[in-house]
This record gives sequence, C-alpha cells and structure tokens, in this order.
Amino acid sequence: MMAADRIPVRDVARDPVLFLATGFGSGLFPVAPGTAGTVVAVGLYAAAVTWLPAWAYLVALILLIVGGFWLCEKAVQRLGVDDHPGIVWDEFAGYGITMIPVVVGLAPESPLAAAIVGFVAFRFFDVIKPWPVSAADRHVKGGAGVMLDDMMAAVYAAPVVAVVAVSGLLPAF
Repeated sequence: MMAADRIPVRDVARDPVLFLATGFGSGLFPVAPGTAGTVVAVGLYAAAVTWLPAWAYLVALILLIVGGFWLCEKAVQRLGVDDHPGIVWDEFAGYGITMIPVVVGLAPESPLAAAIVGFVAFRFFDVIKPWPVSAADRHVKGGAGVMLDDMMAAVYAAPVVAVVAVSGLLPAF
C-alpha cells in the first residue's frame, strides 16, 4: 500500500486489518503512537478485568497474541514497512502480558495504581529495549518482529508490577 511514515486515516477507516493493527486508530497519533496505543490498551485491560474472570482474561490474551502475529504481518504487508510506528496491536499484547501478575491476584486493593505502574514499566522497557529485546527489534522482521519485541519488553515489566504490588508501595486508589 505505502511506505511513507503517515498512514492515511481513510485507509484505516476502510481496512479492518489496519483499523485493528493501529489500535482502533490510536497508532495514528502524531507523537508517541506506541504510548497512545498503550493508553488504549489500559482501557481494554480495565474493561477485561472488570468483566472477565482471570482464566478468561488469560485465554483472551492468548487469542490477542496469536491473532496479533497474523494481524501485524498483514499490516506490515499492506504498509510495506517492517515495523511501522502506527502498528500498535503489539502494545495491546505487551500491556496485557505486563498486567498478568495483577490479574492472577496481586494488588487487589490497588487496581488503578497497579495499572499505572504497569503502564510506566511497560513503556519504559518498550522504549529502552534492553537486551535481548533490542536484538529481537533489530533482527526479527515482519509481523513476528512487531509482536516479539513488545512481548519481550513485557517480560521485563511484569516482574516490576509484581514486586511493586507485593511490596505494599501501591496507594489504595
């Protein structure tokens, strides 16, 4: 479709793959589209933990991840760019993984504070890309590359959420 930096809104509105891959359009945000996508992910997380038991959250997350590999590959093909910053479905997967410690029962008195810690921790590791996240970001291409580095960043972020949750440092709000 295109190799330019900006994804036309009309393309996102007309193409279900691009609509989903751009996080319902949040990836079109002109500054820090990954952060914008993560903000949407926080909202999806809040809805999921409100209405789903932990087992259903985990099943939904697995489906989001598995489908994400396909979805991001299709978006990469349509856009002609290996890891376009507007593709933010990977943020949904990464934030979902980051929040697993809370879903399984840590921080029950402070879900909002835990969600904020998860947001900050996930964005931190997604942006700085410690090894091996940085290696995956550089060497794995296509939809797998889009998804993998964010999932790996989440593997760093989830223990931060867990440690903060069990430490008693979360305010009760």
